[in-house]
Amino acid sequence: MKPKYMPVDPDYIDLFNKQAKKEEVKVVYFAFSNEPELLESKGKVLKIENITNEGEHLAMENGDKVRLDRVVVINGKPGPAYDEYDSYALAPLTCQAGYSDCVL
Repeated sequence: MKPKYMPVDPDYIDLFNKQAKKEEVKVVYFAFSNEPELLESKGKVLKIENITNEGEHLAMENGDKVRLDRVVVINGKPGPAYDEYDSYALAPLTCQAGYSDCVL
């Protein structure tokens, strides 16, 4: 099940538009699955399009449609989903390590 689209900050829209002018971009983003899964898309961004009931997407030349609110990194620059990615990466470093109770 896809999470509800969360509108992205206008600063990210500016970042996406700037990166879209480049011949090649590399986008790392969260896929829609039961478990957190990262995918990667490389190539030229054709446009940013609004898909009805799904939100704004990067339309890639290779056919990929990358939802803006799921972008972790675009050309090495953090995207709107970076904080979510970071929280998964840091979870093992907490005393909870994914558990709800922490007894020391």
